[in-house]
Amino acid sequence: MKSNRAIFLDRDGTLNEDPGYLGNPEQVVLLPTVGEALSILKNQFNFLLIVISNQSGVARGLITVEDVKNVNQRINELLANYNVSIDDFFYCTAHPDFSSDDECLCRKPSPQMILEASEKFKIDISESYLIGDNISDIECAYNAGCKSILVKTGFGLDSINVLQKQNKFPSFVAENLMDAANFIIKDISGEKIGV
Repeated sequence: MKSNRAIFLDRDGTLNEDPGYLGNPEQVVLLPTVGEALSILKNQFNFLLIVISNQSGVARGLITVEDVKNVNQRINELLANYNVSIDDFFYCTAHPDFSSDDECLCRKPSPQMILEASEKFKIDISESYLIGDNISDIECAYNAGCKSILVKTGFGLDSINVLQKQNKFPSFVAENLMDAANFIIKDISGEKIGV
């Protein structure tokens, strides 16, 4: 059986504006180019779209699991305008200050959520990409064994500086999700891209 390719996506700051511990679906605002980019990746290139998100606001008592689910549902409602949807949402509600070590095993930069998604959907991780705006996203991609793209939205600009100091470089740094999608399309077609 053919294995699938996926785009693993951070949520807040990558797909939507990040006001901090987003719990109200009415506050969901997609970032520019997100709908168009995801539509191209899924509808033209057959990538699965899987959100991999730390949601420590639950452990902190600021939002509930139901809030997380409602926000996820709202994201798919907004993406429907672009004829696309996220295939699945994986999220870790733990935080080391409020949760046990075992509960935190899913938390990025751990690759656990990617590994669970890969098992569920028969995904070839080596042919997949993770797009995020945070250091933990890039480290998660390293730990899972997929290519990493840092978007400059959300915390992206701050993350670039820290990653450079740590000598950890993503596969690509993108202005936004459409820029990331263009990199992926060129990458899978075998074009050599100047970094």
